[in-house]
Amino acid sequence: MMDEEDLKEMTAMAQKASFITRDLSSCGPVHSSKTKNADVVRSYEKIPRKMAKMEEKEVIQLLPIKDKDRVIPRSIERVKQHQEEEEKEEPAEMPEQEEDDGMPPSYMELTPEEREQFRIQTLNIKKQRVASMASAIISDPLNNMKRVKELRGMMMEADPSVAVSVRKMVMVSLMEVFKDIAPTYRIRPLTSAEKNTKVKKETQQLREFEESLVSQYKFYLEDLEQTIKDWKQKKRKRSQVVSFQSYRSLAEVSVRCLCELLLSMPHFNFHNNIIVVLVPLMNDPLKKVADMCCDAFRKLFQEDRVGRASLATVRVISGLTKSLNYNVRPEMLRTLLSLRIKEVEMKKDLEATVPKAKFMTNKEKKKNLSRMQRKWKKAEEKLEKELLEAEASESKEKKTKLHTETLNIIFLIYFRILKKAQRSVLLPAVLEGLANFAHLINLEFFDDLLNVLQNLIQSGNLTNRESLHCIQTVFTILSGQGDALNIDPLNFYSQLYKILLWLHAGAPNDDIIIVLRCLDAMLTRRRKQVTLQRAMAFFKRLSVLSLHVLPNASVGILAANRATMHSFPKCDFLLDNEIQGSGFYLMELDEPEHCSAQNTALWELHTLQRHFHPVVRRFAGHLSHGAPSDGSAALSMELSRRSPLELFEDYSVKNMTFNPPVASPTSKKKDQFVVGTALLDNRLQKQADSILSDTHMDFTSTCH
Repeated sequence: MMDEEDLKEMTAMAQKASFITRDLSSCGPVHSSKTKNADVVRSYEKIPRKMAKMEEKEVIQLLPIKDKDRVIPRSIERVKQHQEEEEKEEPAEMPEQEEDDGMPPSYMELTPEEREQFRIQTLNIKKQRVASMASAIISDPLNNMKRVKELRGMMMEADPSVAVSVRKMVMVSLMEVFKDIAPTYRIRPLTSAEKNTKVKKETQQLREFEESLVSQYKFYLEDLEQTIKDWKQKKRKRSQVVSFQSYRSLAEVSVRCLCELLLSMPHFNFHNNIIVVLVPLMNDPLKKVADMCCDAFRKLFQEDRVGRASLATVRVISGLTKSLNYNVRPEMLRTLLSLRIKEVEMKKDLEATVPKAKFMTNKEKKKNLSRMQRKWKKAEEKLEKELLEAEASESKEKKTKLHTETLNIIFLIYFRILKKAQRSVLLPAVLEGLANFAHLINLEFFDDLLNVLQNLIQSGNLTNRESLHCIQTVFTILSGQGDALNIDPLNFYSQLYKILLWLHAGAPNDDIIIVLRCLDAMLTRRRKQVTLQRAMAFFKRLSVLSLHVLPNASVGILAANRATMHSFPKCDFLLDNEIQGSGFYLMELDEPEHCSAQNTALWELHTLQRHFHPVVRRFAGHLSHGAPSDGSAALSMELSRRSPLELFEDYSVKNMTFNPPVASPTSKKKDQFVVGTALLDNRLQKQADSILSDTHMDFTSTCH
């Protein structure tokens, strides 16, 4: 049995020890000696318990914010289930909001300033990483080819805030890296025998580098091509974090990279693959992409000295044009005008050529040469072979063969369009191309081509420029290799004579360039086949045309008239007022042979001598004196030695500049007005002086 005092004390201790019966309002510690364990328990109690039905969460670590005193870590929770429900509820979003897809809700709650700061920080980190890897690759390509794979992996950047910028940056960086580390030769795959052969350590290292370079370059080109295809097909993957509008800019950067590789690495692997990708983009509806590709191929044609890349491009253009049923942009065919084709193999040349001497065989050497001669011959042939191998440029025969094949494909494109699509928008480009390459056309095609061009002109559906291109094509052939043909293209002379009156200062001034080329081929080069009546008719009509065209066109036309007067000296009949035959000059008649041009005079030269342009005045005075070679009326050496086309370009006003420049006025502005007395006689002068004096007196009286 216990005393009452002991029982009360034990009851009080039990109440303090029990967490059920004790008073929770008391803040005093129960076990004061175990405060450390209590703090640990209390810290564990603060950790939230995972419930069975709790949603799965993912924590995204963000960049920390550095304060003045400390660094504040940041993290964002992303709920997968909640995000999937939002995607189901909002399937259609605006293009401006698509770039925020995949961003956590907490990121959307940030202010615009914080978002921009976060984006700039992330982008700077990515830039430094790309720059460091690119520098490492360029400094030591043999040992750092693995970095190319890492850098290429950054083209799939998943951070929506910087995905577009990083991908563009990586595309351009890889392009510059490959341009820097690629060798100046094509890397061929090793054969099985070469792989099994033991080589030096340096050779094996070089082989591994070349193999890795080719594979990474191939993957890079495939990535660029896939970017363009996804944009063209408007594909959007579920994991894609880039909007359609941004994907278009990515595709434009991809096209720019491919165009740069096309021009800078024509010798390296997969060059034909790049051509196959870019040629269809020349016909792209987006003008920026199409112009970019057309400019790239123009530069490629101009820089291609051998012709291998040009041939591959022309083949792809021919196949694409045919597959699209000639429904392509005219700019695609106008790029062919930049081809550097000057010499091709003509059939008559092939028949007339003598077979070249080849190296002698051993049987021929033993039969025709002595032992010492055979020894010297062998050494000479060995030296010739070594010189041919050491020569960097391609042989002329191979170049001519490539150009011939290229030109055959071009004429195949042109003739197909003339036969099947005469009313298409491609006809002006085709006629311009025929005029450009007319001197290279074989004579076996000339009869059919002449009939087609004549039917086109007589149809009346062509513009002035298209008709001029047809005429230029015909006479370029006749003045070149077709001079042996006994053909008088009188209809084409009449057509040009008719078109001359349709040209004026309001029409495109570039048409005069084609007229000058036609006149050179029709009158100057074919002066033996042209009658004097025809020459005088053109001389008169060109003088009329020079009155209502721009000054540089007038200079070119007068220079062409000067060449005509030198080719036909009897044209000086037009400088005389006397009639040389019966009849009258019929200016409205479009037949140069029957307009009686000998019965008129060149009164236009008298008018042109008062032209505002000094060079036009000089040419008009020179022609009015019969175009002498010496004397006071002769031209200076600077003007007489230039062709009409050169004079047309020299005095052009295309850049809004006047050549020669207008002289500044020499007289200074006077301080007061002086009444001139040159037109007044004495009586009128006295009357004017009296009126002025009376007016002055009245003015002084009123002032007083």
